[in-house]
Amino acid sequence: MGLRDVVYAAYERRLARGLERSHAVVPRHVGVILDGNRRWARAAGARTVSEGHQRGADKIVDLLRWCDDAGVELVTLWLLSTDNLTRPASELEPLLRIIEGVVADLAAPQNRWTMRVVGALDLLPDETARRLKESTAGTEGRPGVTVNVAVGYGGRREIADAVRSMLQAHAAEGRSIEEVAELLDVEHISEHLYTRGQPDPDLVIRTSGEQRLGGFLLWQSAHSEFYFCEAYWPDFRRVDFLRALRDYAARQRRFGT
Repeated sequence: MGLRDVVYAAYERRLARGLERSHAVVPRHVGVILDGNRRWARAAGARTVSEGHQRGADKIVDLLRWCDDAGVELVTLWLLSTDNLTRPASELEPLLRIIEGVVADLAAPQNRWTMRVVGALDLLPDETARRLKESTAGTEGRPGVTVNVAVGYGGRREIADAVRSMLQAHAAEGRSIEEVAELLDVEHISEHLYTRGQPDPDLVIRTSGEQRLGGFLLWQSAHSEFYFCEAYWPDFRRVDFLRALRDYAARQRRFGT
């Protein structure tokens, strides 16, 4: 272990102790935009960007353990956007295999996490959708953090799907469009989101230095706090996570009041 590693380890312990001693408020739901895998691969001189995607996938288990240690209850991980589905097959197909693999690994019986897939699964290849569903089935009720894996996810698509689902539900009950318009409110749409029944994210973290949502949890993040980290996702460390928690704990959330 080099001097730099020793210094970071000491700083990490100091951050963790400071949060514990101050009884810092811990976000119940953390959303994470896992950004920068391709740029990490290029900076590292990797032969293909798939090496960056794999390193990013390998990092997820660390994050979930940190969340368990901190007392976070729910994590939403954005693994693949609807826009990403337009990437060349030479990149997309290996990426889908990596996603299938990491979800299967995280859902394995020896792990403690409840796994759920959120997104427009109908946009994914049938085999990918099937594997994701099979992997996450049977993980309900585990004692660790609940994990939403957002695959084929786009915030606009989610809202459109929610409205469509709501209209179909009312149509099945024989209501006219005029009656539905009278009933329509925020809660009705929320009940048809991919994340229905779950709390909105308290904290959204994006890695790689980009400072935008890009369509992540557009509806749910209306009152979220945001933390932007310069590190590419494969380089994201527990120090970075603890800094995000410290930053969140220092903010005063007013929810528009």
